[in-house]
Amino acid sequence: MNQDIVKRFDPLPPKSKLIIFGGGFSGQRIAVLARRLGVKVLCSRRSKESEGADFIFNTEKQLSNEILEGATHVLSCIPPLLNGEDPVLLKLKTQLLNSKNLKWVGYLSTTGVYGDTKGGWVDENTSPNPQQERSIRRFACEKQWIETKLPLQILRLPGIYGPGRSAFDSLFKGTTKMIDKPGQVFSRIHVDDIAGSVLFLINLYSQGKNPLVINVADNLPSNNLEVINFAAKIAKKSVPLAIPFEIAKKEMSPMALSFWQENRKVDNKLLCKKLGYSLIYPDFKSGLKNCFSKLKMNE
Repeated sequence: MNQDIVKRFDPLPPKSKLIIFGGGFSGQRIAVLARRLGVKVLCSRRSKESEGADFIFNTEKQLSNEILEGATHVLSCIPPLLNGEDPVLLKLKTQLLNSKNLKWVGYLSTTGVYGDTKGGWVDENTSPNPQQERSIRRFACEKQWIETKLPLQILRLPGIYGPGRSAFDSLFKGTTKMIDKPGQVFSRIHVDDIAGSVLFLINLYSQGKNPLVINVADNLPSNNLEVINFAAKIAKKSVPLAIPFEIAKKEMSPMALSFWQENRKVDNKLLCKKLGYSLIYPDFKSGLKNCFSKLKMNE
């Protein structure tokens, strides 16, 4: 992580200990930033062979009491179980409730809980109306976390991208599909801004600024064609002809199709205007430039 990014954020209080459940794409990035700020971080993975596995956590294995001992901050990035239960609470609810040091608990959720708004804006005051099964499960987990009465914040995230997970992946593999669905937009967030938001919100929480739900999205909801065309221009790659959505959907998997069935723009004014978070990558253009610079470095 760029040192200039690290310098933007304040360190957490001395002797802070952050436990991250779910060390995937976002979890690992959060761990990197927190460690660079001097925080003791332990990050879970499902197996010892996974990158960044400080400890193993799954619903079959009992967690050692030593992991949570002295924890001041806990973040869950783990998706719900198929029955809608939260795996962290299922195994560790009692331990979390009995913890005497916890100052902040975060849960990474999804803006999918808002459902389809036909391209309209949603903010934290918008009533959730999840329609996809995975979003219904996420909203159920949000409720489970709220019911614990822990010092909780729920971060609702739209599409996540960053180095190694962006429009460049399909461009360089030659698998890009230009799907044209007029009026369709997606909100996005760069993984570095997820990490930055988490550390920013933890510090604000200790100052008494503690909204329960925060949307973490960039400033520019946009359609996929704009994003792919911009990436192709940077990479000097050609793109295939656009395919109307009504044709393309016939070959989509159920998961892929579900992403195109909802259309909304995510408002970030609470995070950026009211709370004062300054986005590292305010839109997909600045974010893709970062992703491409990392590709060039790895050549």
